[in-house]
Amino acid sequence: MALQKVAVIGAGWAGMAAAIAHRQAGRQVTVFEAARTVGGRARAVPGALPDGTAATLDNGQHILIGAYTESLRLMRLVGVDPTTALLRLPLTLQFPDGQGLQLPDLPPPLDALLGIVRAKGWGWQDKVALLRTATAWQLRGFRCAPHTSVADLCAPLTPRLMAEFIDPLCVSALNTPAREASGQVFLRVLQDSLFSGRGGSNLLLPRTDVGALFPEAAVRWLVQQGGQVVTGQRIQRLEPLPSGRWQLVGAVGAVGTAQGAEAADSFDHITLACPSWEAARLVDGLASTAGLAAAARWSATANALRFEAITTVYAHASGARLPLPMLALRNTAEHPAQFVFDRGQLDGQQGLLAFVVSASDGDRALIEQQVLQQAAAQLGLPGLRPVQTVVEKRATFACTPGLQRPAMQVLPGLTACGDYVDGPYPATLEGAVLSGTAVAARAAAG
Repeated sequence: MALQKVAVIGAGWAGMAAAIAHRQAGRQVTVFEAARTVGGRARAVPGALPDGTAATLDNGQHILIGAYTESLRLMRLVGVDPTTALLRLPLTLQFPDGQGLQLPDLPPPLDALLGIVRAKGWGWQDKVALLRTATAWQLRGFRCAPHTSVADLCAPLTPRLMAEFIDPLCVSALNTPAREASGQVFLRVLQDSLFSGRGGSNLLLPRTDVGALFPEAAVRWLVQQGGQVVTGQRIQRLEPLPSGRWQLVGAVGAVGTAQGAEAADSFDHITLACPSWEAARLVDGLASTAGLAAAARWSATANALRFEAITTVYAHASGARLPLPMLALRNTAEHPAQFVFDRGQLDGQQGLLAFVVSASDGDRALIEQQVLQQAAAQLGLPGLRPVQTVVEKRATFACTPGLQRPAMQVLPGLTACGDYVDGPYPATLEGAVLSGTAVAARAAAG
């Protein structure tokens, strides 16, 4: 009996996780990726330093945390050693002046308790307010009303705590400002990181580009296991066949593992692992051509998602070095970056800094100029020169209270995965790979 044939559309983190899970379930897998490189919104980007030296950048400065157990499992599976590929540090939200929170390497809740008590620059009013509020969250089982925002949830906290703890934590985890962000999703993130097992809240900073961290290694693993990855192939539409199988249509006609008879270039199952707007376009095409009401409902839900941008400003100066591999920055309208990373301490690209502006809004050139001014004012680095500024306009969905997200099951024989698919987590790498792994089991059920 021939192996079940599955097509995965999209070779980002979710798509490669889905391809691995499908292959491990014994299915014949082909991945189609519109771009020439894999990784989706977490991929390597070539660049050059001001002197012309080649540099390896990312389309965004990503971080993982110790609670990302599925990401770490998949990395190990495809031959990436997390202990060498990632720098593990206790959770630190430290500012250039040394103030802020730094958790010790202790099991929870002792790490959070001691970290809060020792936090520099926080008064006892700040510390007591945070301990009381966190205890109340824990007693309520990390649950709140569905339409509660993070700002509502944190109303008992002081302005200093909001500015130096909640706001940077919220925008880094949910990429949505606290006044607009989902309190329930924020609590779930806290529960699974700060209040899970030892090391769950640890920062895992990539020591290599994010393409090498998982997706590129996943491609090699899949090919070794008999799967295929086709890059530079955009799927224009999906075609349901009378046999119950599916055909993929590209710019020049049907695409597949081979040309010829229906069995050669059609698939038993399709998993959409492309961005939500691209998945909605493909599903909407089914609604109009095949008259499938469920397809129209799914695409309407996907199209209703709003998005937040992330801007990463890469800058360089010979000898530039931070006191830590990652620092929090004081964020204002004129100084928009929330964090800065020292790539020299991570991947050896000395003098290269990556400034992250989550939930960014505004002109690329203006943001770059403001970040360089922020570096001079807050880091004492007036000599930084811009290397490259990367704006991901639709980096993540806006993680707002009560948000309705599209289901994993689209139609019989058609599933979707990605960080935007219905689930308890915000748009993170872990959310993406969890969705990808889960979709293979859903495919088996229909």
